[in-house]
Amino acid sequence: MQNCNDSNTTGSSVDLSKIYHSDIFPMKENSSLSTREFLQRVIDICLEFIDESNDRSQPILRYYDPEEMKMKFNFDIGEEPLNLEQIVRDCAQALYYQVRTAHPHYFNQLSCGLDIVSLAGEWLTAAANTNMFTYEIAPVFILMEHEVLKKMRQIIGFNDGDSILAPGGAISNLYAVIASRQQMFPEYKTKGLNALPQQLVLFTSEHSHYSIKSAGSVCGFGTDNVIEVPCDEKGKMIPSELERLVKAQYEMGNRPYFVNCTCGTTVLGSFDPINPIADICEKYNLWLHVDAAWGGGLLLSSKQRHKLHGIERARSVTWNPHKLMGTLLQCSTIHFKQDGLLLETNQMCADYLFQQDKHYDITYDTGDKVIQCGRHNDIFKLWLMWRSKGDKGYERHIDHLFEMTDYMVKGIKARGDKFHMVLENPECVNVSFWYVPNRLRGIPHNEERIKELGRITPILKARMMHKGTLMISYQPLGDIPNFFRNIISNSGVQKKDVDFLLDELDRLGHDL
Repeated sequence: MQNCNDSNTTGSSVDLSKIYHSDIFPMKENSSLSTREFLQRVIDICLEFIDESNDRSQPILRYYDPEEMKMKFNFDIGEEPLNLEQIVRDCAQALYYQVRTAHPHYFNQLSCGLDIVSLAGEWLTAAANTNMFTYEIAPVFILMEHEVLKKMRQIIGFNDGDSILAPGGAISNLYAVIASRQQMFPEYKTKGLNALPQQLVLFTSEHSHYSIKSAGSVCGFGTDNVIEVPCDEKGKMIPSELERLVKAQYEMGNRPYFVNCTCGTTVLGSFDPINPIADICEKYNLWLHVDAAWGGGLLLSSKQRHKLHGIERARSVTWNPHKLMGTLLQCSTIHFKQDGLLLETNQMCADYLFQQDKHYDITYDTGDKVIQCGRHNDIFKLWLMWRSKGDKGYERHIDHLFEMTDYMVKGIKARGDKFHMVLENPECVNVSFWYVPNRLRGIPHNEERIKELGRITPILKARMMHKGTLMISYQPLGDIPNFFRNIISNSGVQKKDVDFLLDELDRLGHDL
């Protein structure tokens, strides 16, 4: 991909250097030719970017420090309009410097890859540009959302219930916290904190996503009242510790009410044991929420689904299709076992927007059961992608990711002392490890060695980014210093890409 696009490659007679925003739809009637030429040029840039993102010989990124990037890219917005030829160049240059998250050697985030059918859905969604709060303005998409979410609830094991698409897993988890509060303490909605007889307390594992603690803050419970439950050596919540902490809060005069069970932790990819946690929740009348934002995709695989055994016992479930399922960002869902709870929790009776006397069945309107008013259409790209794969295709998709992960684990172990696993047998597609340079091989794996491996990990990450050949995330975890967390969620990854990853780490880091 070129830094800019100076030439008209479409063969059109339209000269975009003489065309401005005011010369195309909707500002100017009968401007189809100019509008099509501009959009076709932008589409060509997108297609070239997609080609390069899937070309293993191309770099993942062209890295520059922030101050350098400010010199290379013009971020200014001027008073006078620019012609559309310049706008096309801006588009090309923006993608030129963008990280290619669809590249088969990009293993950095939970959301990797670029599904082309999902992309088509996103393009058409943008063209439709409709809000998702009423059937009146989004009839097809509202019904589409209704059917897809019902199917997802059935996969979870909820026979009834309600669901909604939310702007990310953190907001989905927030929905669970506020809906559980509404169901258990309904006067809170109108009377606030004064309606609570005691301090409410939430519980989540020490390896869970920070969004649970954030929800505790947003809802006014305070982060001190979001209790982190210890995990075992595999990163799973310890049920006996949960029960001990619940009892302690009762003894202090507080009211435990919400437990978050993580199925697919962000770093290690671990799955908390649902059934023992559900037993404790039933015993003490606690709301059980399963955060399967990361691990929910395993429900589509008969080989992997057992890791979420008991999920149907939850009262709410977060599941992000934009992660393991590969739907384009963003696409997050929250599901409730109880129907009507979303409306009961969030309804503000804004009849100037959500009239109750419409000529159709208003139960299909979603605007009054969500936190926000305006809501983006995140369903079409998921529906279209799922249609293109079918349930069987999605099962193959998930199984392939796990096959590649297993291949990577075996590859690490086969390379001897070049690598050291943090978690020996990962449950998900997270592979956590240290790369070991020449000077640290063949010596005891003690505290001193671990500390040094943690120190060089970010140095190796910087080398791979400057080289542009590889991207893998790293982080500390509790007392464990920095280590790499590799994610295989791009269905285009093949065994040769895993081999490249391991060999490239050695090429870049052997002398550290």
